Amino acid sequence: MLNILFIGDINGKIGREAVKLILPKLKKELKIDLVIANGENLAHGKGINETSVKEMLTAGLDWLTNGDHAFANKLEVYDRNLPILRPANYSSEAPGQGYTLINVGNYKILLINLIGRVFMPMDYDCPFSKLEEILAKFANKNISAIIIDIHAEATSEKVAFSHFADGKVSAIIGTHTHVLTADAKISPAGTAYITDVGMTGLADGVIGVDKESIIKTFLTQIKSPHVLPEKGQAIFNAVTIAIDPATKQAKKIEPIIKFIDI
Repeated sequence: MLNILFIGDINGKIGREAVKLILPKLKKELKIDLVIANGENLAHGKGINETSVKEMLTAGLDWLTNGDHAFANKLEVYDRNLPILRPANYSSEAPGQGYTLINVGNYKILLINLIGRVFMPMDYDCPFSKLEEILAKFANKNISAIIIDIHAEATSEKVAFSHFADGKVSAIIGTHTHVLTADAKISPAGTAYITDVGMTGLADGVIGVDKESIIKTFLTQIKSPHVLPEKGQAIFNAVTIAIDPATKQAKKIEPIIKFIDI
């Protein structure tokens, strides 16, 4: 059995510190074979950079996926041969890669990063069609598991995508909205699914941001700068997925919620 840990959007320094404190022990307890996390908010809450990626690799992460903030910082990070993805349905002219084949012992795991289009800022390519295109490339490969991060705003789009991909992949993990949903399940076809895995960052805020600035925006209708405290209580959201490599089917998905003072 392959045991995969997928950590919800790591948001800023407080999120990175929570990962460093929680992950090493968790990996041992759960006998995790591969650790994936969404890192689009890794560098102070928006974007990704080489320093923050290496910090997380040292903490025990294996691969990082992204979302609409994938290119919020210097694009050169995608030329550093780092284990990071950007959504595959960005333009083919964008730097980086949208999927990768990961060797875990004798097994090969296909990790795919996609982004939704509903309520999102850019005119991305169709994630449904892009999935079909990617899977066709690996149709004759000896794949043990296929895992998708679908980074999307609308729950309807994620749910529709889960039906479209059902039975074709091992796990579909929703990211972006920073709130862990209560719908983790495994379909009869063996595909694990959760609409959103949540986030790892400031617990006593508004989806990882200081609450006062967000409340002020709602009261005044004038956007206040986002403030990300580096200290306080952090929340660690993740899911563990057990996958049978012989069938590529998921056998278990379990959400994880932990709190820790930073």
